[in-house]
Amino acid sequence: MPKRPEPARKSAPKARLHPMYRRRKADQDTVIRSGVGVLIRDAEGRILLERRSDCGFWGIPGGSVDPGESVERTAVREALEETGLKVRVTGLYGVYSDGRTRLVTFPERVVQLVDTIVEAEITGGRLRISSESLELAFFSLDKLPRDIVPPAMEILKDLRAGRTGVLR
Repeated sequence: MPKRPEPARKSAPKARLHPMYRRRKADQDTVIRSGVGVLIRDAEGRILLERRSDCGFWGIPGGSVDPGESVERTAVREALEETGLKVRVTGLYGVYSDGRTRLVTFPERVVQLVDTIVEAEITGGRLRISSESLELAFFSLDKLPRDIVPPAMEILKDLRAGRTGVLR
């Protein structure tokens, strides 16, 4: 289990507000996407975030559930793919689905994110960036980066407040 890995880095664009996170209203053409976010802590209790390559903002590792895949399996797969870390899911943190705060605009469609957030512990692997990330780093909840993707902001706010079993 890694103790304190050095952050893996690529140069990051200076992003203030990315168009994919501008608010839109859901309509009949909005696609619902089931995803998983993985809360991974290091030995010091800091949260792992990734600076996303699609927008340059920081977010929680995770991704879409593949057809036939369980939430637990998705969490393990996405953690390995995006961070290089092997993890074991230790519990359910919450489910986030509010269409007012979880809309993402892609070039071809608007997506409402319905994300199951799980907590996981590191069991092996080595921290490394993927094609989906520019940088990976562990952060204390009181020293989070400024540019965080809107879907992750609510989760991190709940973590800071000590909430668990969240349903939004």
